[in-house]
This record gives sequence, C-alpha cells and structure tokens, in this order.
Amino acid sequence: MHKGLVNRLINLKEYTEDKTTLYIVRHGQTEWNIQHKIQGHQDSPLTEKGIQQAQWLSEALEDTKIDIIYSSSSHRAVRTAELIRHTRNIEIKESDAFKEINMGVWEGRTQEEVQDSDPEAWDYFWNDPEKFQIMGGETFRAVSERSVNELNRILYEHQGKSILIVTHSVVVKLLMALFENRPMNNIWNLPYIHPACLCKVELLNGVPEIILHADISHYQEEGLELT
Repeated sequence: MHKGLVNRLINLKEYTEDKTTLYIVRHGQTEWNIQHKIQGHQDSPLTEKGIQQAQWLSEALEDTKIDIIYSSSSHRAVRTAELIRHTRNIEIKESDAFKEINMGVWEGRTQEEVQDSDPEAWDYFWNDPEKFQIMGGETFRAVSERSVNELNRILYEHQGKSILIVTHSVVVKLLMALFENRPMNNIWNLPYIHPACLCKVELLNGVPEIILHADISHYQEEGLELT
C-alpha cells in the first residue's frame, strides 16, 4: 500500500466468489457550490441544476440493478440519493461515515476569504493533503479511516450485491484512491469530481476493477461540468 493511504480494502475473496458492484456518486450542485462557499459538515440545498443532475443520473440508472443505497447523512447527499432512487423500492441508509471532511473554522466562508486569510493551510489542502490541519476540522487521514472502514463493512454485509453510495468530493477521491492505490497527496489529480458524477467499481474474486471514474455522460446539457 502506498504511503498515505489508510486501511485496506476488505478481501472479499475470503468470503464469496460472487461479483459485487459498487457505484459511488457525488451529490448534485448546491447553493454554496455556486457561491464558492465551503460546506464541509454544514449544508446548503441543491440548486435547480443540482436537482436536474441527480434526475439525469436517475434516468441513466433506471434499468440498473441497485440493491441498497447508502448516503452521507448531510441533507444535500440524502436529497441526491432520493432523486436517484425516484420511485424505485430501494432502501436508503444514512451514514455519518460518508459525510464530507469537516472543514472547521472554514465552513460557511468563501474560498477566496480562506485563501487570503490562511494561505498556507489552503495550499496544504490542495497540494500536500497529508499536512492539512485547521482548527475544528478533520485531517484527510481521519476521513479516510472512517469512510474506508464503513465501505469495508458495507462490502462485507452486501457481498455479491449492487450498492450505491452518495457522498462528497473528498470522500469520493479517498475511496477511489483506495481502488487505484493512489497516494493521498495525489488525490486531487484528475479526474475532477463533478456534481452527481458516477464512479463504478466491480469486485470479483477479491480484485477491484474500475469501470467508470467521475463519469458525466448522463448530463443532458453542455456546460454543467464546469460547476
């Protein structure tokens, strides 16, 4: 395992030879996204565009088997999960473990304000995540620990099933880094995690295969990928 990645993916080969399919989705665009405000554990509602993004994904997955949906307990993620589920009879389970990184004293402030007032920590956030730490906030390692532990629990509990997780950009990046063996300090490398983008990972005989990574082919209008 590369330095910087926390925990390991559960070895499903020890338990089942059935294929497990995992879908990982970021929530749709929110009001604070377009205002460039930092959300973290705070929240803001989906915009009309964010609702549309989730609805497009719902349409794209309409004929896809989904056995269970897990969502971050933040409302923006739960609402996205509900829109993706639409009228299908699929249980949604909320999990604090999939909440966005806690951004402490930065939450509710604009990116520009934070960049001006705390340039060193801002630089660490994007360019050296291992060193990132702010008052009242979480480290990337702490987020990795809680989200990967929850992922492993879910994969064990739902072996051979099709699972959809709705979460946030940092958590998407950290979970996908696990499948890629990507060092934590490189998690912001492309692909960009757009609102309501879709990742798909298949796990067979204990080996993960990334099928989709930050896919937005379900977008039905141009230009939305820039938000």
